[in-house]
Amino acid sequence: MSDASSSPSEDPVEDTQGRTDSEHPTAEPPESGQETGEVRAATEAETDATGSADSSAEAPTQSRLEEEGDIAADYVEELLDISDIDGDIDIEVRNGRTYVSVIAEGDDERLRDLVGQDGKRLEALQELARLAVLSATGNRSRLVLDIAGHRTERANELEVVAQEAVDAVRQTGEPVHLRPMGAYERKIVHDVIAEAGLVSESEGEGPRRHVVVSSGD
Repeated sequence: MSDASSSPSEDPVEDTQGRTDSEHPTAEPPESGQETGEVRAATEAETDATGSADSSAEAPTQSRLEEEGDIAADYVEELLDISDIDGDIDIEVRNGRTYVSVIAEGDDERLRDLVGQDGKRLEALQELARLAVLSATGNRSRLVLDIAGHRTERANELEVVAQEAVDAVRQTGEPVHLRPMGAYERKIVHDVIAEAGLVSESEGEGPRRHVVVSSGD
C-alpha cells in the first residue's frame, strides 16, 4: 500500500486502513477506538492478508451462530432498556457470521448517538457484545453489530472508496494505500477489489492496519 491516493469524500486514496458479564450490562464500554486485546487479536488472526477467513479455523455451526445472536441481542436489549432507548433487534446468520441489527423505531436521534463519530461507539458496543458471547459460551465471536443502518451506509461508502482505488491503480499502475480500518471493513474492500480483478493486501499492525491495492504485477 504505497502512497497513491484518491478517495471519494476524504483525502485522496491514501485511505489507510468481544462482552463483559452478560449479567452486568451497565459495564462501561472501552474508550472510543479502544479494542479489547484478546478479541482484536482473534479477529486479526482469523483474517488473512486478502481478507479471507483462516481456512485452518473450524467454522462455527449454525446453532452456535444462532446462540451467539441470542446472547448478543439480549445484552444489547438490556443496554437499550437501561438507557430508555427504543429499538427493534433483528438477528441474521449468513456466510458463517452472525449479524445483530438495532433498527430505529422512527427517527430516534438517541439511537443514532450510540453509533458515535465515525462509528467508534458502535465499535465499542460491538466489542462488548462479543465479550458477552465469550463470557457466556467460552467461544470468541465474529458477530457484527449494526445500529440504525450505519454499517450499510458505511459499506456503500467503502465500495466507492475501493472503486476509486481501482481506477487510480489502472490509471497510474502504482499501488494505492487506503486509510486504516477494521477487519470487517477491510473485508468489504477486499471483495470489491477482487471483483474488479486487481489484488489487495492488508498491511500494518493494530490501528495502522490498512488495505493496499495493486495490479499484482
